Formats: sequence, C-alpha cells, structure tokens
Amino acid sequence: MRSTSPMSMSMSMSCQIVLHLLFFIASLFSTHASSLCSKDGSVVRNISEIPSGNYGRDGLSHITIAGAVAHGMKEVEVWLHTFAPGARTPIHRHSCEEVFVVLKGAGTLLLGSSSSNSPGTPLEFKIHANSTFTVPINDPHQVWNTNEHEDLQVFVIISRPPIKSFIYKDWSMPHVAAKLKYPIFWDEDCWDSPKDEL
Repeated sequence: MRSTSPMSMSMSMSCQIVLHLLFFIASLFSTHASSLCSKDGSVVRNISEIPSGNYGRDGLSHITIAGAVAHGMKEVEVWLHTFAPGARTPIHRHSCEEVFVVLKGAGTLLLGSSSSNSPGTPLEFKIHANSTFTVPINDPHQVWNTNEHEDLQVFVIISRPPIKSFIYKDWSMPHVAAKLKYPIFWDEDCWDSPKDEL
C-alpha cells in the first residue's frame, strides 16, 4: 500500500477546493446569463430586479423594461437609460420611431438631417426633466448628458424591435458609410437569429 505524504494530500485538497470554487463561479455566470437571456412572460415586473448594464458604453446604464429579445415584444420596446455626467449615445440612426421622456437631469438632443449626403451640423435642443421628444425615422441623432453634476435619466419607447442601428463616427460621415449595428448592444448576449424586416 502506497502512503500519501501530508504535502501531496494538502495539494490534492487545495486542487479540489480550487475546482469547487471554479465550478461555483462558473455557475454564477451561467445563472446570470440565463436569467438575462430567459424570456420573461411576467405580467408585472419590478424594474429594480431587471438586469442592467453599460454594454461597453461608458457612463450608460441600460435596462430593457420590455423588449423583443427578452420579452417577445413585436411592436414596441421600452428602455430606461441613465447617463452619467458627460455620457452620450453614439451618433446613430434607425428605421423606427423613437419617443423619449426625460425623468431627471438635463442634457442636449443633437439632431442631424437624413435628407442630405451626411447628417451635417446638428440642431441642438435642450432637454430637461419632464420634457419629451421624438426622433424622426432615419434622422441621425445623439443624446448627451451635458449636465456636469447630475445623471440624465430617460424613458425610451421604440417601434419595430429589435432595431437595426447605423453608427456614425462624426456628423460629416456619409450616410452610406455609417456602420450597421445589429443586434443592438444590449441584445448581443441573447441573440438567436436575425429578424426579417419588412
């Protein structure tokens, strides 16, 4: 019978502990991913329990309150966006209607033109708590928290989800050069297949 030294027993137990810890961590991530991507058919949901994230966009907190990918919505999608001071969306356009309601804070809506070769110099509109605005279909736009001291929080409703966005590097970039972003940032982890857009 072979004897096992205390040192090898200690290393064996350490390896087992590390393996258990790795499995535990992996289960946490898979639980988070599955809860983030599972279809939620609930009639009533608590916003504070809905997953949020910045999806690679510094200063943004995004929550899909009701969406195509997460909830099976067909006609509209509803988001809650919170922008830290200085944070902004990329300059972008999409072929859907979009309505914003400013819940708190202040900022600027920059709105370009879809009728020329590029967005051009954008019109600037000041936005603040209790204001609402719409973005015309395919008009390049950007929402920017220009307030240095307070978050900007907006409730967003879009039509025809999931949306196809076209991202611009600046306001002079030609429309035909804008880069397609589909699925949108927050749908990437749960995306199964492209939607036929009519």
